[in-house]
Amino acid sequence: MTLFSIARKNIRKNFTNYFIYFASMIFSIVIYFTFVSLKYDDTIELAAEGSNKISSAFSAASVVLMIFVAIFIWYSNAFFTRKRKKEVGLYSLLGVRKKQIGRMLFYENFIMGIIALLIGIALGSVLSKFFVAFLMKVMGYDALAQFSVSSEAILNTIIVFSIITFLTSLQGYRLIYRFRLIELFRADQESEKEPRTSWITALLSVALIGFGYWLALQTMFESTIWRELGVMATPLLILLTVILGTYLLFGVFSVTLLKGLRNHKKSYWNGMNVIGISQLLYRMKGNARTLTLIAVLSATTITSVGTAYSLYYNNRSNVEKVNPNSMMFIATDSRSTKQVKELILQYPDHEILYHRTIPVVQMDVDSHERTYTVMANRDFNQLAQLQGKDDVLALRAKEAVLLDPSYIEGISPQYVGTSILLVAKDSGESVTIQERKDYNVLNLQTVYSTIVVSDELFVRLQQKTNQVSLETYAIAQQDKAKSLTEEIQAILSEQARFSSFYQDYAQGVEAFGLLIFMGGFLGLVFLTATGSIIYFKQLTEAHADKGRYEILYKIGVRKKDIRKTIAKQVLFIFALPLLAGIAHSAVALTSLSRMLQMNLVIPVVICMAVYTCIYIAYYFLTVHAYYQIVTKTKS
Repeated sequence: MTLFSIARKNIRKNFTNYFIYFASMIFSIVIYFTFVSLKYDDTIELAAEGSNKISSAFSAASVVLMIFVAIFIWYSNAFFTRKRKKEVGLYSLLGVRKKQIGRMLFYENFIMGIIALLIGIALGSVLSKFFVAFLMKVMGYDALAQFSVSSEAILNTIIVFSIITFLTSLQGYRLIYRFRLIELFRADQESEKEPRTSWITALLSVALIGFGYWLALQTMFESTIWRELGVMATPLLILLTVILGTYLLFGVFSVTLLKGLRNHKKSYWNGMNVIGISQLLYRMKGNARTLTLIAVLSATTITSVGTAYSLYYNNRSNVEKVNPNSMMFIATDSRSTKQVKELILQYPDHEILYHRTIPVVQMDVDSHERTYTVMANRDFNQLAQLQGKDDVLALRAKEAVLLDPSYIEGISPQYVGTSILLVAKDSGESVTIQERKDYNVLNLQTVYSTIVVSDELFVRLQQKTNQVSLETYAIAQQDKAKSLTEEIQAILSEQARFSSFYQDYAQGVEAFGLLIFMGGFLGLVFLTATGSIIYFKQLTEAHADKGRYEILYKIGVRKKDIRKTIAKQVLFIFALPLLAGIAHSAVALTSLSRMLQMNLVIPVVICMAVYTCIYIAYYFLTVHAYYQIVTKTKS
């Protein structure tokens, strides 16, 4: 029997243990292959009207995915090697040379990698069309009928994953030379000493995480520490304190907590708690690094996917804030203004809901630091009512209101309650800003931030500077006005500063749809990888604990109680990184929400719920596999 045939036999024998690893590899290859296919396909670029952002985005995503998958496979091999140390030791005891054992392990991993590669490419070829249809849907494009898998994508995937598989297989080969025979037989007893703990270190872990959270939730432009450290160093400090605190939380605080539970004799000696608590206590310190990695990956995944989905989810409301009118432009000449109205009337699907001509003046503030668009009180009230806003202003004399939807605390000027000078040529008018509203009734791409003044003051300002007429339209089905928008753009000159809801909405759907597609699939890869890592770790411990559970069963412990103990033990391992990851991402997204001035609650809760549901599925799968291993008896 050759080493190659032994390797094939071992794969068949251990396929149950390898299945999650194998499935994760296939899924990663499918996603990578899809990304590369999208990168090489010209029809997608044509659908995006010549934009190369899709190709560039998928190139970057492919590199990130490639690096992560390489690390994941490398990391997984370490678990498999440890699990099989005793088997390798037996081969050595029987006289098989390390070189031959290394070649056998090399063949096993390489065979699995090549099989996963072939299945991944085959599935990718079938599923990529569905993925492309989904991408076109979320980006707001028509479905592609001509999408086809390119030979460049197949070749790229084969080369990349063959190299990754070869290098990780070589790792398994080299590991054999690092262990002595006695170490191989004592692999299950490694890291079985009771870890030392310190309440000071345990409290330090909470303090580090708390400090990182506090720093992340500070207002960037108002916080003293942000100003002192700078916008580059502060995020690094946040990452350092939170990651270090998480590591100490798992390695020290959790152990201290378990020791506290052990000292509580009533609960400790209740049923099978003594078994579960003892096993967790002896292994938590060894699991700290793995759990920290999973918590950080979970936080990264939830934050990135949550951000992408939030931007996509809030795209319409954000665009409506910037473009309260469906279309707006400066009336540069009466001929083009008339053409635009006649053109809109030719589209029955885009019925005109309102059309108003608004006179405004453009004026500098104080020493020409900023330019504002000034409009009259009556015109504001008229547009606000048409746009469904409840505000009605009644300004008198030199009173004014600032309309600034892009206002940022700590950066934008603090005009409220102060008097400013509106400068026109050689003269000016002083006004007092009574309040600021975080919306505008005019489209921001056509005008500047807006100041509303009393009607009598506006008349005086008209006499001191040139008046500009704004044509504002609201139309039905504004999010589907592609053809109409393009035709109007062809009529108007650049001086008209045409802005439309559709333009910004379509750009947002395209950009954020691409983000959510990539973020979603990368997030799924990260999730399958993190779930698989815990699965591998628990299965390794299950094989080490098999003898202990067999003894418990022989002395009369019911299988039902054994399963309950396993469920509690595995739940502790699964829940810690999940809760830490959700907490980290919640803080990160809260900070981001403040910065972007958006409400991210609904999309973020949806992302967290989906992530948790998939994670729970991994938990039940792990509990079942663990139970099968420790209760399986030799026939």
